[in-house]
Amino acid sequence: MNENYAEFRLAGVIRESIVDGPGFRFVVFAQGCPHHCEGCHNPETHSFEGGYISNTDNIIEAMKKDSLLAGITLSGGEPFCQAEAFSVLARRVKEMGLNVMAYTGFTFEQLYSAFEKHPEYKKLLEQVDILIDGKFELKNRSLALKFRGSTNQRVIDVPASLEAGKAIERDFEQ
Repeated sequence: MNENYAEFRLAGVIRESIVDGPGFRFVVFAQGCPHHCEGCHNPETHSFEGGYISNTDNIIEAMKKDSLLAGITLSGGEPFCQAEAFSVLARRVKEMGLNVMAYTGFTFEQLYSAFEKHPEYKKLLEQVDILIDGKFELKNRSLALKFRGSTNQRVIDVPASLEAGKAIERDFEQ
């Protein structure tokens, strides 16, 4: 894979969002998800055959047109099912001085323990600042949570977690 260019299958994008992380976010919705959480907010993203093909250049060019963006949010679907391609995008976003947030139905521990089998997970996590981990659980749904859907989902400080070798939670005031 080219270190500056990658293609991925997307369900869609939102060019400016204030509900998918702190500040104005460019949100990329990955197409394809193995979790199929009951009550999922984006069930149309589950199929791995749906959506459309896009690439890093398209996303970066669109982001450059908006000087108000604080960063990008990788959502889904499941971004870690396309971790190699999304790691290229995330690195390029970081090079623009912006931050990277990602949602995943996996837990940090599941991703971390799979680094040997899936080195692309590590490549993507190394570019992520904030990770919302864990499957959405309808029985634990809460509208009071900031940027999360259910109480089991955690807000993970990824750089601190990678350094510590374990999940380090944070809040959005940090």
